[in-house]
Amino acid sequence: MTEADEQALRTKLAELVQEHRDLDAAIAALIESGISDQLRLTRLKKRKLQLKDQITQIEDSLLPDIIA
Repeated sequence: MTEADEQALRTKLAELVQEHRDLDAAIAALIESGISDQLRLTRLKKRKLQLKDQITQIEDSLLPDIIA
């Protein structure tokens, strides 16, 4: 992996982490508001899980393989 590739992945990782945090705040706000919009809540949670998977995948690709 080149240095430019690694930097691009780190930038993408930062964007995904921020979006994940924003979704977490949106979910908490929706729950606290007492509005029972289960469909919206489910979609937000699903998107949050997708982001978490992408974050994990990028983090794994940035970490070097260590042979134990």
